[in-house]
Amino acid sequence: MPEELAITLSPERLDEGSPEERACFGLLTIRADGVNLTEGFDSWINGYRPGPLVSGYHVAEWFAWNWWRLRWEPQSSSPTWWRAHKMVSIGEGYIWPNLTIFSDGLRTALISRPSSRSNAKPFRYVGTDPCILASSRLEAAIDAFVPQVLARLRDSGISETNLDRVWQDLLAERSNPDIALRRRLEALLGADPDEATPETIEQLVRDANVLGKNSISELAAGIPSGGVVRGADALREVAQSRGFDALQDIPGLAPGTMPQADANIPAWLLGARVAKILRAQLGLATTPISNKKLADLASVSESALLADVRGPDLSFVLDDEQSGCRLVLRPKRPPGRRFELARLLGDRLMNPGSEKLFLATRSRTFRQKAQRSFAAEFLAPFEEVGALLKGDYSEENREDVAEHFQVSERTIHTLLVNHRRIERDDLEDPLEAAAT
Repeated sequence: MPEELAITLSPERLDEGSPEERACFGLLTIRADGVNLTEGFDSWINGYRPGPLVSGYHVAEWFAWNWWRLRWEPQSSSPTWWRAHKMVSIGEGYIWPNLTIFSDGLRTALISRPSSRSNAKPFRYVGTDPCILASSRLEAAIDAFVPQVLARLRDSGISETNLDRVWQDLLAERSNPDIALRRRLEALLGADPDEATPETIEQLVRDANVLGKNSISELAAGIPSGGVVRGADALREVAQSRGFDALQDIPGLAPGTMPQADANIPAWLLGARVAKILRAQLGLATTPISNKKLADLASVSESALLADVRGPDLSFVLDDEQSGCRLVLRPKRPPGRRFELARLLGDRLMNPGSEKLFLATRSRTFRQKAQRSFAAEFLAPFEEVGALLKGDYSEENREDVAEHFQVSERTIHTLLVNHRRIERDDLEDPLEAAAT
């Protein structure tokens, strides 16, 4: 996985445009561990350049304004998501890199695509393989690039620009834990700074102080665009009306055996490793897990898996003084309920501590992806899945294996994708494609 990211601007002359634009005009390059993400063919020189000629002022503005969303907002199907994550949205008349940037919280993907037209002029991007790096590297690269641009402005006698204001505001927000939490929650909701309703943010902040900042961050990330934000009181009400009693304690892994989340390891690989360790610890080998066994491990009655009741738009375990420990499962059919219960078991294993809320949502944060992978590997060990499929990865054969393990066919499909037995769809998460 690439470990270094550098955004550079080599000075070039521009004779028109605003003072800021002219002062910061130059050759823009973005390189990750030696891989050039901005290379393209320049028809003016009839040759390749490492990057386009653009105004770095607009680039710096875009990075500063979208910093919170680039840093925290995962991949989303929201129709407006691209504006904060695709550099082509910068505008201002330049041909910007066809580069998409997003994070799952721990890891950042930089997806460089060729220009949409093979004969694009005057600059045609060639694209390259996805680059995956620690999200902290993106922070460091932006922190190095924006001051470069500000220095160019000062050298030209330009001060008090919009970039100055946005950058200083951002630095102040990042240094203040309370404001930083609010900005992070806004980003996870898919909102620009101050775009989310103040009542929503204040509610989430209050809940974070009671149920845990990381848990409420997962809750915010799991809310679809325009969806209803469920606060702590609403979750308690659902837990009482549609939930099941659970125990606070679950069997943990043996001391010293829990793998740590690492930016070098995709979420799916972490989740799978934890599932294998737990299976080995329990002596389960590769056999299917019964409903009773799964329920016992999750410290809940088997009736929670068999109940014909649909929860809200997410599954969760809520454990606080007001509600007691209660479990809510979203799916109605047994395979889906088994999978969601396994996800919550994995989430509680991988995130022990003082948090009171554990969630299984549809978002693509590192934590959600890790728990989905845990559930797939724990319920349907890939070693046995591969043995049963015998190289026949047809949908019919996948369905037969899914029935054997009491999971969905989609679970088997995902296992095959993660282990590179079948190709990953273009729409699937590139952050999960690389393992070390």
